[in-house]
Amino acid sequence: MLKLSTKGQYGVRAMFEVAKNYQKGTITIKEISERQDVSVSYLEQLLNKLRRAGLIESIKGPGGGYLLSREPTSISIGEILRVLEGPVAITTCLDPSTDGCDRVDYCVTRMLWKSLGERIESFLDKITLQELIEEEKITQTQELEDIKII
Repeated sequence: MLKLSTKGQYGVRAMFEVAKNYQKGTITIKEISERQDVSVSYLEQLLNKLRRAGLIESIKGPGGGYLLSREPTSISIGEILRVLEGPVAITTCLDPSTDGCDRVDYCVTRMLWKSLGERIESFLDKITLQELIEEEKITQTQELEDIKII
């Protein structure tokens, strides 16, 4: 089973919170921690990576916190995950951080795994933070409508 690590999961959730504040200003790490139930110390590690990659900015001092470096429409989930997780590598033979596989030259399934990884990356690159924000609004509206019906 393919699984994202907590780095990827929590990182996307943190970026979602920063994106929701895009027009309002900074958001503190404490606010992100409380809204997403992720420890401040773990968020610090993730947000530092995202800041070094240029996806967010940090403002020090009173009124400080985190801001997106670009509009939520221009930051994809794929971009966030590559910063935190690295490239999609379905198998070790495609993982650039390993020596790969001894069977790489004659493996009948290598192209299958490579194609699957490319499709996953393409899918994630098409989804932006703005789309997550819009999806949350739709979900909240539907929940309110369901409450009115009851």
